[in-house]
Amino acid sequence: MNPAGDVAVQQRNLILASTALMLLVIVPVIALAFLFGWRYRASNPDATYDPDWHHSTQLEVVIWTVPLLIIIALGAMTWISTHTLDPYRPLSRLAPNKPVPADVKPLTVQVVALDWKWLFFYPEYGIASLNEMAAPANRPIVFKLTSSSVWNTFYVPALAGMIYAMPGMETKLHAVMNKEGEFRGQSAHYSGSGFSRMNFGFRSLGEWGFEEWVAKAKASGAPLNREVFLKLERPSEAEPVRYFASVENGLYEAILGMCVEPNLMCASEMHHIDKRGGAGLESAANRERLDYDNRRLRSGDEPSGATFPASGRPPMGAVQPEGMMPRDQHLSREGVNERKGEPDQGQGNALPGADRSPAPAQLNNRPSERHKH
Repeated sequence: MNPAGDVAVQQRNLILASTALMLLVIVPVIALAFLFGWRYRASNPDATYDPDWHHSTQLEVVIWTVPLLIIIALGAMTWISTHTLDPYRPLSRLAPNKPVPADVKPLTVQVVALDWKWLFFYPEYGIASLNEMAAPANRPIVFKLTSSSVWNTFYVPALAGMIYAMPGMETKLHAVMNKEGEFRGQSAHYSGSGFSRMNFGFRSLGEWGFEEWVAKAKASGAPLNREVFLKLERPSEAEPVRYFASVENGLYEAILGMCVEPNLMCASEMHHIDKRGGAGLESAANRERLDYDNRRLRSGDEPSGATFPASGRPPMGAVQPEGMMPRDQHLSREGVNERKGEPDQGQGNALPGADRSPAPAQLNNRPSERHKH
């Protein structure tokens, strides 16, 4: 409700207008409920008592006309705003009465949701950043979003509405910032134990400020290649801001195609095979190359959201998942993230020190004699 970009302004105005239209019904109804209770109370002798009353044309006109007009207005607003604020639709204006200049080139930012951090690619400048993005004010931004793990939601409240980031798919968002300043971006879709720390900074800068930010990234960053990315995508929380001075060619496309790791088949290759009618019996050899979800387990890392035995941790145990920031360490009696082969006392199915022997044998005994009936 405190927008800094034109798309967010329009969304806020839509919320306010919709609320005002609905209040046209809600406020009079609430007021009349109190008025009728007071006017027609038992102690009021002046109130007209008409038990045979059954119809009023004027009242029927009001009862049906007002809601009908509100529904028409809401329908018109919904139709117009659905097309105007379509996140896939390029911007037609930077602000009210300020169309996008014909010579302005939108800034393309490729966004990857990781566990539990955000990675931003700037293909125009050949750089990338982690947990921080910057953009010049009053310049259209084209976001291309995907995920390397589970579904997530990209959300900068001051910029525009939230939009999903999904593995193997690319979603888009067109937006613009009209004010310079520091804003907060976040994940708006629960994605595991590190979700609450999956935030990033959004810096809206002037043209010179943005150029300085790009120069800083190129000067202070390290190269980002597939090997670095595979380490980066492992679950971790509250990662500090990092910059990458260069990006390996085709890395974002490999992330989108779910084939960054060697020997994995890209989704585009599988689509091409399917389009040609499939590979028949030969497609059996592609099964392992398409096994994307278990890639971390094969490399010895804990899969996202894994439990015992895949993680080596007990189910519902006191030992925290890999990548989590240490919390409540006094509950982790044998150390945070220590791998185990069997459940511990803190997993929740027994109190510490309780008897953990099997259930009494008589629970599994069959009756010695059949019942007479």
